[in-house]
Amino acid sequence: MSETTKPPIVPRNILFPFILLATCFAMWGLSNNMTDPLVKAFLKIFPELNTAQTALIQNAFYGAYFVLAIPGAVIARVFGYKKGVLIGLAIYILGGLLFYPASLMLEFTPFLFAFFVLAGGLSILETNANPYIIAMGPEETATRRLNLAQSFNPVGSLIGLFLCKFAILTKLEVVNQKITDGMQPEEVTAIQVEQLNIVMTPYFIAAVVLIVLWILIAINKNMPSVKGDADQANVGDSIKFLFSKTNYLFAVVAMFFYVGAQIAVWTYTFHYITGQLGIADSEAMNYHIIAIILFSVSRWMFTGLMAFFKPSTLLAFSSLMGVVCSLGVMFGGGIAFEGYIPFVGPAPFTLGIVCLILISVFMSLMFPTIFGLGSRGLGTATKLGASGLIMAILGGAVITLLQGKLFVLFGGEENMGPAAAKSYVVPLICFCVAAAYGIYARFTEPADPAAV
Repeated sequence: MSETTKPPIVPRNILFPFILLATCFAMWGLSNNMTDPLVKAFLKIFPELNTAQTALIQNAFYGAYFVLAIPGAVIARVFGYKKGVLIGLAIYILGGLLFYPASLMLEFTPFLFAFFVLAGGLSILETNANPYIIAMGPEETATRRLNLAQSFNPVGSLIGLFLCKFAILTKLEVVNQKITDGMQPEEVTAIQVEQLNIVMTPYFIAAVVLIVLWILIAINKNMPSVKGDADQANVGDSIKFLFSKTNYLFAVVAMFFYVGAQIAVWTYTFHYITGQLGIADSEAMNYHIIAIILFSVSRWMFTGLMAFFKPSTLLAFSSLMGVVCSLGVMFGGGIAFEGYIPFVGPAPFTLGIVCLILISVFMSLMFPTIFGLGSRGLGTATKLGASGLIMAILGGAVITLLQGKLFVLFGGEENMGPAAAKSYVVPLICFCVAAAYGIYARFTEPADPAAV
């Protein structure tokens, strides 16, 4: 192929289907980031729980990715990616609707079940949507195309954060002010009902909006047909093939640790900032919003840089910078200064908080890049391979719980700021693993991606 006829990232004939799928990426970003702050918020709703116990939200959420990824791959093989996307969206919608009966039960466990169902839908959705995007155009531009689609993910993340800040956290703080010592049981119940209704409403509304997206995808006739053809290798042969691919196996390991780092970093952002500055959760959200805005902008930036640098090179660089920033979070909390937050005004900062925000910049390209690099050369095993990469999202449950245990061990219930700082040794180790995969991929990927 000549230099003047470079393959397009997104062929024009599938531009609208690409936008519909990119909207799915935005919608799971909305749920992911609306959920992270609730680990801390549920401590007020269910005071009998500790931080490690409320972190079970992330176990339910990301554990569902592990459980439902293989069924998602089976759906892709049998029915094709489009039906897989529709089934995933349908279960996602069901999970959102389940928040209503969960709010009526006044218990923590029904919410864990709702989170599990919602994330189960996301698992099937991602297992199909990520390789669907890769298969939509030339393999030479597959990783860039996936990065482009994933660039819509933080747009949904920002929407989720604003919903969490204004529709959940701010309202919860108003209700929480009513809590006093010596309240009668019926008064406690009334406040708990109010709290749970606040948590439930955004998820329920999001489910209703998703019904519209489901219909648009279902009736679109231009969605590319990528089906489980009869000549595909059987599952046993595909599994043997995948286990013979060192690059793929390393990518699965890297994905496990990267997703664990991302979810842990964002989950304990609120513990770290409120502990450092002594501010409310809704105020700490302002700092997290900055991080997600930079995450969004950086993903677009890195997608552009892939025209000049190999994705593996950028992955290795970003992961190493994640290590550096994690060290800053751990040891920079005592270096304080005044800064400025757009639309908010002057605000206190520490070097640790700045490093915590910058971690999001360097995390922005990691998921789609690891997914794209790990998927290269899989051929007919791509659908099953995608499920393995999605199953690795289990790291979000395991690593977050591990950091929560360390947080409690370091005395986080009484000394939140220092304990949160020490617990960031966990993401630091995770970024080391991602960096190792980036370096490995840099020296093993073919010079011509089309030759795979």
